[in-house]
Amino acid sequence: MMPRERLTPKETQVATLVWQGLTNREIGKLMCTTEQVVKNHLRSTFDKLGVWSRLELAMYVASHGGRNWLEDCERPVSPAARAAAS
Repeated sequence: MMPRERLTPKETQVATLVWQGLTNREIGKLMCTTEQVVKNHLRSTFDKLGVWSRLELAMYVASHGGRNWLEDCERPVSPAARAAAS
């Protein structure tokens, strides 16, 4: 099993949003949750993928077909929704 396949749908969504450049606060607003919950998802994602930072996570997503990750998310984020979160 690939490390990416071990991620939950929420972790996949958070990883994709980090790759898209959103902050924890913006991700929390889009996912209708708190910034702390986003941090918890990130910590778990870091552990599962073997990365140590948001930058490494974004690079991991980019090098493993980042655009395809959007299909795995529960709710893909449109550019309009992303703009609304800022």
